[in-house]
Amino acid sequence: MNIAELRSGQGNVEVTGVITEMGESRSFNKYGRQLTVANATLKDSSGSIKLSLWNDDVVRFKEGDTIAIHNGYVSEFQGEKQLTSGKFGSIEKIKEE
Repeated sequence: MNIAELRSGQGNVEVTGVITEMGESRSFNKYGRQLTVANATLKDSSGSIKLSLWNDDVVRFKEGDTIAIHNGYVSEFQGEKQLTSGKFGSIEKIKEE
């Protein structure tokens, strides 16, 4: 599947792309757990989408990495589509820059 085909509320997303931009990470406390999140931009030949990276994934990936998202989920935040691996998905690094 390519990025241009992704729709809000879509689950079980399998997509591959390159991280073209990596935002600052931020940490916060939720339900007594320390969480870290960073927004990145994932791009393929069809377009790009905001990618939310959580916790360990924030440091596992960097700009220029080609990644595959398995069982991802597309949500919408402030009118913008966002892709995340979610609770049940995973992100795999295919190759480094």
